[in-house]
Amino acid sequence: MNVWEARWLRAFHMLFYACLALGLVLSFGEDAGPGPVSLGLLALLAGWHWFFVLRRPHLLGRLHPMAFHLAVLCALYVALVLTDRSFDVVIFGLMPQPYLMLSTPWSYAGAVATILCTFAARGYLDDPDALWRLAGSCGLVVAIGLFVAYVLRQSAQNKTVGVLEERARLAREIHDTLAQGLSGIITQLEAAEQAMPDEQGRPDLPAVRRRIALAKELARDNLQEARRSVDALRPGPLQEAHLDAALAQVAERWSRTSEVSATVTVEGTSRPLTAEVGATLLRAAQEGLSNAAKHARADRVAITLTYMDDEVTLDVFDDGTGFDPGAQGSGYGLAAMRERARGVGGTLTVESAPGEGTALCLRIPSN
Repeated sequence: MNVWEARWLRAFHMLFYACLALGLVLSFGEDAGPGPVSLGLLALLAGWHWFFVLRRPHLLGRLHPMAFHLAVLCALYVALVLTDRSFDVVIFGLMPQPYLMLSTPWSYAGAVATILCTFAARGYLDDPDALWRLAGSCGLVVAIGLFVAYVLRQSAQNKTVGVLEERARLAREIHDTLAQGLSGIITQLEAAEQAMPDEQGRPDLPAVRRRIALAKELARDNLQEARRSVDALRPGPLQEAHLDAALAQVAERWSRTSEVSATVTVEGTSRPLTAEVGATLLRAAQEGLSNAAKHARADRVAITLTYMDDEVTLDVFDDGTGFDPGAQGSGYGLAAMRERARGVGGTLTVESAPGEGTALCLRIPSN
């Protein structure tokens, strides 16, 4: 039972006892006041609910013994109203109890039984139109129960969708931080390994030290990104820099580690962006650079950030080997980028062909 369910349960229990108290107040307003029988039935009704329902939340929803306890509460309510009509208001606290105490479909049967008890206590069963009034009241109570059940199902479905969306978000964060960072570390260590001496050669120690230093730098940055992802914070470069500067920082670091030229151009008038839009644009640039390093074998990468009146666009172009965008198994990165783009109302297009380089274009409308 989550927090909200516990709060609703507590609220309905409080409603039941509030109706008991209201009936007692109304009874004292009469000339004779409540008699000893009424007070005894009232105490028994309150005590039964407290001991067998309120104190046993783990049994709620079970047909046995909650059906028996509901029957006892209804019988005590009928006896109490027959003794003193001032306690007729208790029905407003008793009506939700079948839906709390019993599971579907027994809760509907319990609600109908409660309506029957109300008609019996008020003496309506002998009226000529009792059947129609009973059918209407039962239909209304069942309709309310069906609506509540529908709302609960929708809430459960929304919760499931939220869990799946959060899993997808975490998958994108892992891909955009851990996977890319580890890939860069592996690339640097492989380069350092190639600079190690063979059986006849001499080692290129400066190159080894430089590659190891870059691998350590990538590891530190990746660790910081992982911590930020866990804390659901903005991407690291955006923490202390504007998007334009963050893109330049990412491109400069990527150029040092990959030894491939990467340039950043900003067109239009720069303006503040929301955290989610900024993160989406930055992640798209990182993914484009990562793909260029791993697959494209490019000599140059150009990143262009364009501010327009109605949208912001990010273009990432490399002069590498290219690929077929329609081919199967193009990797998780493009799928993650499209999911991010849809999350902020944007679109991602990929133009590429074998031997002709790759161009990624992310368009996000301005709010």
